[in-house]
Amino acid sequence: MPLDATRNGLVLPMLGLLVESPAHAYDVAGRLASRYPQLPGTRSSVTTLLKSLADAGLVQAGEPERVGRRPARTRYELSPAGLALFRERVKEGLRDGTPASTGFLTALAYLGVLPRAVAAGVLGGRVERLRRELDGLPADPPGLAEIQMIEVAYWREVLRTEIAWLSTLAARVESGDLGWPGGAA
Repeated sequence: MPLDATRNGLVLPMLGLLVESPAHAYDVAGRLASRYPQLPGTRSSVTTLLKSLADAGLVQAGEPERVGRRPARTRYELSPAGLALFRERVKEGLRDGTPASTGFLTALAYLGVLPRAVAAGVLGGRVERLRRELDGLPADPPGLAEIQMIEVAYWREVLRTEIAWLSTLAARVESGDLGWPGGAA
């Protein structure tokens, strides 16, 4: 685990699940595994991370509850500081995440936690950054076979595709065409 537990790759999706509903570690681990099978994480790592987040004041632990014959479990919910961190990490992942990476996709999954205008602005900024990156890619040098620069051709296509998709998404967010959680503006 990183020295700063909040930089652990599981934090963003865990906080996102707690935005949706408070839960105990076993439930969080199960929901993580079903929604994000590409992410590593065990129930014990989720439990440890939740305790670290509680110690940092980012989640609040409730009193342990027993349901039926199951052992008592502590439910966690996001604190105001946790929600602020979550929103900041969503913006960061949207702004800086590598195209098509797990970090970017996880941040994109929680786009609706941001105010509509902020989300549209972050997406628009990402589009501009990706356009600059695309413009900065080297031209195919004359005399080289296509196969010798195939990775650049691939990356150009990834960037073009993401720029087009995100441009449309940003316009839909800004116009209100895309529904927003709770009708938030």
